[in-house]
Amino acid sequence: MEHSPAIAQALTEVGPRLRRLRTERGVTLGALAEATGISKSTLSRLESGQRRPSLELLLPIAQAHQVPLDELVNAPEVGDPRVRMTARHVNGNVVLPLTRHPGPLQSYKMVLPKSRSNPDPCTHEGYEWLYVLSGRLRLVLGEHDVILGPGEAAEFDTRVPHWFGTTGEEPVELLSLFGRQGERMHVRAKPRAKTT
Repeated sequence: MEHSPAIAQALTEVGPRLRRLRTERGVTLGALAEATGISKSTLSRLESGQRRPSLELLLPIAQAHQVPLDELVNAPEVGDPRVRMTARHVNGNVVLPLTRHPGPLQSYKMVLPKSRSNPDPCTHEGYEWLYVLSGRLRLVLGEHDVILGPGEAAEFDTRVPHWFGTTGEEPVELLSLFGRQGERMHVRAKPRAKTT
């Protein structure tokens, strides 16, 4: 199995790291073999790099030295989990993709300028979920024409003629989740109490 350069480098450093840890603690190969159940020759080959490290070997060694496994292998850090948002301008709207990889569901943060206020309904395959962050969003869906404020959400089948934009008073910031295959979003929230 071919490893990335970072993983290959980490694997070549395991042996010297194991030897250093053992000698710093004043532990002999014989004592470590007794504590782990791994033969002295296997431990020696592991430390010299002649034997590839495996979980079956490293876990008992980590336990014997009472150190986390990460300390033995100095594993490369996982990728940065932050999504680097790069704004795109699409038909006058600012669109920030929040999903890094292609897949059935895509998420976006959108900023619609107040000038986006003339309905122009369209249809396409998919299912969309919208959540208003700020401003007042106008949603035209089939025969419905509704206004959503901050904290309100809507979901709909995009095969129904639809359009969303502003009321013409101010820009709107919203989150959009879109599923091309018509996947429905599952939202668990308590219904808003009705005021009388």
